[in-house]
Amino acid sequence: MQESKRQKQVAGLLNEEMNAIFQKLGLSMIGGGMVSISGVKVTPDLLEARFYLSFFQIDDKESALKKIEDRHHEIKKELTASVRHQLRSMPVLKFFADDTLDHVFKMEEIFRKIEEDRKNNG
Repeated sequence: MQESKRQKQVAGLLNEEMNAIFQKLGLSMIGGGMVSISGVKVTPDLLEARFYLSFFQIDDKESALKKIEDRHHEIKKELTASVRHQLRSMPVLKFFADDTLDHVFKMEEIFRKIEEDRKNNG
């Protein structure tokens, strides 16, 4: 099902505000690596917001995700304060690791091997 205009607006707002909050709370840099929000999806009823986090040069992604989830209350408090005039109610925040970059790197490696095999065989 396609996202409604309102879902996209709310997702954009939450993405923008959450990036600022991550910077403010020091969550954009964890363990020498970088954390960024790769996407936000909001349910049609606007009651749940799913944040997809991309981890760059972080070995233990589960640990980094846990650090963010441990500060969930603090994050939600900051976000509520910053969007209180734009949203009637605050959606439930859920965080997920976005493994799209991992898949991209794996696919690039597979294509590189195929190309090498082609050069060697023919």
